[in-house]
This record gives sequence, structure tokens and C-alpha cells, in this order.
Amino acid sequence: RKVSKVVHHPAAPFADIPRIMTELRKKDHLSSYCLRFIILTAARSGEGRGAKWNEIDLEAKLWSIPAARMKAERNHVVPLCDEAMQIITTMKNWRRPGSDLVFPSVRAQLSDVAVTNMLHSVAPDVTVHGCRTSFRTWGAEITSTPSAVMELALAHVNQNQVEAAYQRSDLLD
Repeated sequence: RKVSKVVHHPAAPFADIPRIMTELRKKDHLSSYCLRFIILTAARSGEGRGAKWNEIDLEAKLWSIPAARMKAERNHVVPLCDEAMQIITTMKNWRRPGSDLVFPSVRAQLSDVAVTNMLHSVAPDVTVHGCRTSFRTWGAEITSTPSAVMELALAHVNQNQVEAAYQRSDLLD
């Protein structure tokens, strides 16, 4: 870190996310649905693209990502808003036989390039990962959501070992 400068992922200002989402809603493509789901859940691209049907609890409106698919190797539970649930419902109609993926492509998992290209079609200078930055900035500047909740929503690991030892809730409620 002392030798190389930190380079951040280009992110859209959070005030531009509604415009981006409006443009994405006009597109009836698998990559558009997947990107909207990623933005709505503040997930990493690989987590969203790799979402599986057995991780989705339709009744509870929860997406439970197992530790094996998470960067921090910890289970992560994401509450699903109404629009995310609508996307899941649409994807049920697009389900491929023999695939357990929510967003299956012809060969297997939807590619990162497909999702990135979809984003670039409506926001050329933004990265998919940068949408997580937009979420975090929005949470800090517009909402009264505690920082700890925002960080857990992003599946970030608390670097303060003492806090982490005592804070064992997923703060889902």
C-alpha cells in the first residue's frame, strides 16, 4: 500500500442511480435483469450472477448466499425488496432446464462482460462494483442507517477485532 496508489472503481453519483435503473428497466435482456438485481441488493457482480434458486426464499423474501460463494467466506443474507422479487419472478419464467442459476446464460453463468456492457450502455464511465460505492455513499449521506448496518449490507468484515468479537448479529431486522 505504501508503494502503489489505491485506485477506486468508477462509481455513479448516487443521485444518478434512479436514471440508470429507469434505463435498465426499458431493456428486456438477461443482463439487464441481473444488473438491476445486483444494484438493488448491493451485491458483488459474481454473487449476483451466480445466484442460485436454492438460495432464494420467496416466502421470506430473502437471498441467503452461502459462505463458499462470498469473498469473506461468511454466509450473507440479503432482504429482497419488491423490485428484486419482481425480477426473481421474471427469472422463474426464463428458467433453463437443468440449471440452478437464477441468471443462466446459454453456456452457464452470465458473464461479467455481459453485465458490464449492459451498464456501459446506460452509464459508460461506471463499473458494476462502483454501484456498491453509490449505495454506501447514499446510505451515509441520505439515510440515518447506522454505519454498521450499511457495512453488513455490503458484506464487509469489521476490521475492528474487538467490535467484531461482540457484534454477532446480522442486523437483518
